[in-house]
Parts: sequence; structure tokens; C-alpha cells
Amino acid sequence: MNHVLDDDPDRIDVDVVWQFMSTQAYWGRWRDRGQVERQLAGSWRVVGAYRADTGAMVGFARAVSDGVALAYLADVFVLDEARGAGIGKALVKAMIDDGPGAEFRWMLHTADAHELYRRFGFHEPDTTYLERPGKNAPISE
Repeated sequence: MNHVLDDDPDRIDVDVVWQFMSTQAYWGRWRDRGQVERQLAGSWRVVGAYRADTGAMVGFARAVSDGVALAYLADVFVLDEARGAGIGKALVKAMIDDGPGAEFRWMLHTADAHELYRRFGFHEPDTTYLERPGKNAPISE
């Protein structure tokens, strides 16, 4: 892979995250930049994918967690020009299998990439899971 992953929050390119979230993320275009910045600052963990040659950020994932047993995977994306190189798989693996939350119960909402997430053990919830949907965060368009 011609990319490196890093979980240093100071390395995250907020402009890249904002550009993607505000124009391409069906799940997050309702957020304004201030909200995205607050979400980044309040995240339990972030992982960025960067081009090895230039250091430019081309992918991202974040998680919120109690730090003990439960985590939510959010805002996973790979820029169009970097897709097809396994970066999405690498981001999810780095976040949920290789990080400090490897033993946690993980959750996420997505309208796409189900097969990617199934590779990491995600599946439809069982009867122990209830949810109250948010008013501003649609799952799909």
C-alpha cells in the first residue's frame, strides 16, 4: 500500500474532512463546519489515511466510545482518487481490530458498504438492541 495510517488527531486535515462531509457524505451534509470540528475534537479516536509520498490525507474514520466496552464507528470515507487500493478496509481494521477497542462492542449506521463491514463482524442487530433515531441524521437520502 502506498498509504500510511496514523491515529494522531493533530495530523487530521480538518479541511479534507469538512470538504468530504459537506459535499459527499449523504449521512452528514446537514452538519455545519463548527459541528464537524466539535465532533472531531470530541472523538474518542480518529484514524487518517495518508499518501506515503506527499502526506496528503485521503481517508478518515472516527469513533466515539466510553473507552471500556462500547464504541461507535462513524464518518468512514476514502476520497475518490484513492479508492480501490484497500484503504477503506485498512481504516476499519486499524480502528476496530488494531486499536485499543479491539474487544469492544462496535456499532455503526450505514446505507452502503455493508460487505466491507461484514468482513469485520458487523451484522444486523439482535433483539437486545433498541435505538431512537436522530431528527437530523438520516441514514440515506
